[in-house]
Amino acid sequence: MTTIEKRRVVVTGLAAITPIGNTLETYWEGLLAGRNGIGPVTRFDASNQACRFGGEVKDFDPHLFLERKEAKRMDRFSQFAVAASHQALLDAGLTITEDNADRIGVLIGTGIGGLKVLEDQQEIFLTKGPDRCSPFMIPMMIANMAAGLTAIHTGAKGPNTCTVTACAAGSNAIGDAFRMIQYGHAEAMICGGTEATITPLAFAGFGSAKALSFRNDDPTRASRPFDRERDGFVMGEGCGILILEALDHALARNARVYAEIVGYGMTCDAYHITAPTPDGRGATRAIQLALRDGGLLPEDIDYINAHGTSTPANDATETKAIKQALGERAYQIAVSSTKSMTGHLLGGSGGIEAVATVKAIAEHQVPPTINLENPDPECDLDYVPGKSRVLKVRAALSNSFGFGGHNITLAFRKYP
Repeated sequence: MTTIEKRRVVVTGLAAITPIGNTLETYWEGLLAGRNGIGPVTRFDASNQACRFGGEVKDFDPHLFLERKEAKRMDRFSQFAVAASHQALLDAGLTITEDNADRIGVLIGTGIGGLKVLEDQQEIFLTKGPDRCSPFMIPMMIANMAAGLTAIHTGAKGPNTCTVTACAAGSNAIGDAFRMIQYGHAEAMICGGTEATITPLAFAGFGSAKALSFRNDDPTRASRPFDRERDGFVMGEGCGILILEALDHALARNARVYAEIVGYGMTCDAYHITAPTPDGRGATRAIQLALRDGGLLPEDIDYINAHGTSTPANDATETKAIKQALGERAYQIAVSSTKSMTGHLLGGSGGIEAVATVKAIAEHQVPPTINLENPDPECDLDYVPGKSRVLKVRAALSNSFGFGGHNITLAFRKYP
């Protein structure tokens, strides 16, 4: 059997549309400042909901990137993806032309897809009849359309697909895009995650499952990862996109390199539809696989962007997994959950958190975990409470775990 030489892959472009900023610059500044993006829901009347707050994207104007007719025919999760992809390509200085389009692909994950469209069209169906449903309902709703529409609007004709692995979808997409470039299926990939599920049905479903925080009297302090008073996650929305390129392709065009992506670990708990396995073995193996894939030792890791959902089960289990995978080194690593500021973007979370991880390497700063006031004794690592920290980050991990037992860890390191 012939051994295939894997190509090195680097990050050359970043973009984020989030509850704390709609550009890379405002998002990163917000993270370092500990800005809180959580507040009362304004996108629908939440007065009858058990949870009435979330992390909404503010002042997003899709018409900066799309014509009005095109924007009207897209669900918000696809609008986010197209807008962020344009920003990321601009940040990377990468222009897609007829000469290179076949070698540039798109891989964008989402947990749920166009839920708002589905809810709206169901209402029309029930009140006005099937003939009044939009002919665009299906292409607006289906999960792959963020990737498909991004390709249409950027001209990328290479590999195109999507991952739908719940809250691991964004990281899964980045990892799969990394593999495609490693093995020569593309020169560059537009990849990440997007979600827009601040809708009545999503809040009702997660609320009934007792997964959300119900701290309606104090929403800005509701997302509190690793705190013993945490009571559930806070719904967020938005999109994070990375431009990955083969190193030789990036060097040939003299591109700016933020970091190198070197490892991708993917496992399944095979345990429960929503709960992580209590021993953390699945998450532990994902971290170990990412380290091995990247040729990294525990001593090389300086920062971990944790999944850190602010749920009782996740935070304790993830802490256990980090310690099992990294041993004593775990206590010397800065670990933070940026969900404390943005809320949980479901399938979009891995995208914006990978952006934060790469920026931490590039800028030698790590964002904090806000609202961590009363540490849970089971959560005994260095979670960078309250304030960001100047730190030379040689290599970093980003964790994402999803319903169904999906576990993803991405490993990045400084380049060169």
